[in-house]
Amino acid sequence: MTSSSLDAAESTLHRVFGFERFRAGQAEIVQALLEGEDVLAVMPTGSGKSLCYQLPAILRDGLTVVVSPLIALMRDQVRQLQGFGVNAASLNSANDETENQRVYRDLRDGSLRLLYVAPERLVRSDTVALLKRSGASLLAIDEAHCVSQWGHDFRPEYLALGQIRAELGGITTIALTATADAPTRADIVQKLFSGQEGKGGPRTFIRSFDRPNLHLMMQPKASAKKQIGDFIGARRGMSGIVYCSSRKRTEDLAAGLNAMGHTALAYHAGMEQRQRDANQDTFLREDGVVMVATVAFGMGIDKPDVRYVCHADMPRNVEAYYQEIGRAGRDGLPAETLTLYGLDDMRLRRLQIEEGEASDERKRIERQRFNALIALCESPRCRRQTLLAYFGESSEPCGHCDLCQDGVARFDGTTEAQKALSAMMRTGQRYGTEHLVQILLGNNTDAILRSEHDRLPTFGVGKDRDANSWRSIFRQLYGAGLIELDIAGHGGWFITDAGRLVLRGQSKVEMRLESLSAKRDRSRRSGSSMAEAALQPSDQRLLSALKDLRRQLATELQQPAYVIFSDRTLLELAAKRPTSLYRLTDIHGIGQAKLERFGQAFLDVVLAHEDNRAA
Repeated sequence: MTSSSLDAAESTLHRVFGFERFRAGQAEIVQALLEGEDVLAVMPTGSGKSLCYQLPAILRDGLTVVVSPLIALMRDQVRQLQGFGVNAASLNSANDETENQRVYRDLRDGSLRLLYVAPERLVRSDTVALLKRSGASLLAIDEAHCVSQWGHDFRPEYLALGQIRAELGGITTIALTATADAPTRADIVQKLFSGQEGKGGPRTFIRSFDRPNLHLMMQPKASAKKQIGDFIGARRGMSGIVYCSSRKRTEDLAAGLNAMGHTALAYHAGMEQRQRDANQDTFLREDGVVMVATVAFGMGIDKPDVRYVCHADMPRNVEAYYQEIGRAGRDGLPAETLTLYGLDDMRLRRLQIEEGEASDERKRIERQRFNALIALCESPRCRRQTLLAYFGESSEPCGHCDLCQDGVARFDGTTEAQKALSAMMRTGQRYGTEHLVQILLGNNTDAILRSEHDRLPTFGVGKDRDANSWRSIFRQLYGAGLIELDIAGHGGWFITDAGRLVLRGQSKVEMRLESLSAKRDRSRRSGSSMAEAALQPSDQRLLSALKDLRRQLATELQQPAYVIFSDRTLLELAAKRPTSLYRLTDIHGIGQAKLERFGQAFLDVVLAHEDNRAA
């Protein structure tokens, strides 16, 4: 990109989007696309992936076609672009005839800059013909890991995109994803970019996976409803997502949170479509709503002011965990995550892998990925270090995850491991955790214990610890690969080769005491609430008035509040108190279209508060 074209891109960035400068990594990708190069971009959620193709779409000739996996994502992106004054639209099954006619008209006259389509729509021959006639010149494939059999969210309909790209004349293409390890990246390149005569492979840009604004916290599961309730209770009035492993669990937990006085909504694939859409729209438009959902909710949801993400149950693997927590703090302000985990979660996930229809090789990889998640949960070192190491990055301790802040004590757990392993061995490696814990504690209330096991040498050898400590030890033995679950058989634990070395005293085990963070009722301020607390009282009153105006406009326009202005924009307005429309252009997120549409109304609120303060 020449200096003049870079200047033009930066000027458009400020004029249209109201952003002062590119985020790290964006300028290079924009440059490559403007020069006609293909791109594979691996960037963390919240780092501004969408702008990497939206800005070139405005600057390049021709139509940009965006492949998106979900209607909700399309609607969200289109609304935001239209709010910035960019002519964007989508073709999907939720459109009415009037909307479709408008899209076709804008395609014919060449005024449409971006068209969002689902892969199922794109593979239709009439859609390909329409895009050819409309001068499609750039193809953007969002959530590109869906094309790979090694990706954590493989979708067969994505497999046709390479052929569709060829039918469109091998147009410039950008594939974007937040999570793609080396095998997944190689598969994306092979599936999307091979077989194009005269073209080499794409330029690959891999940003750091670090999201320093996210506070990472994990806790062993005790009473999930109480743990989640306490966590959300300390963050009342903030928007958040709680992920659950089953549809029934989302409904039960949402009902429980509502009973605690929160505004909580359920979301899962088994709900009626109209109700799902209504709940999602409420979450997007209103502040302080808790969405309790299965993983059916959230891919590409671009609500920037989600202040926390909780997992009431363990995610599928590290990639899924990373993708899901990435929906918090997309505005760059601090946000928090809490993940609960337990042996029942581990058993369920293992069962899902083993009973799935995937190939043996696919199952092997899924086991490895899930083992990495267990290690992240039970690791005694900095969460961020462990997470980034999984993605091949090294880092210093972050200083602000739960383990860094609260500390965790480590100890030589070899003796404890040998006690647990001996109890397993002497009972024939047939029993699960709870049965073994009772043996170690010397409890003989169980009929089987009374009849068979109360005379074992290991009966009662663990009385110096309580049941929760022994449950933690079994999780850590599992995470360290010393024991495995017999999923195909009776569901009990059996000892691995590595575990036998420990049992014979030929290897040692370091363990962690339960993190102090799991025992504290920590009430933290998060994200925009911390920024609000830093404002002077008069500024806080102004911020409240600005939020009231935003809520009123969002209701009138039937748009999410953040499509009007983001929290960051309102915080800057309250802190800087601009005195003219011209000065509003110095505020983050106020581009020309939003200045013309909303500027005077928000300026009037600022000036009115200035007058009141002066009086």
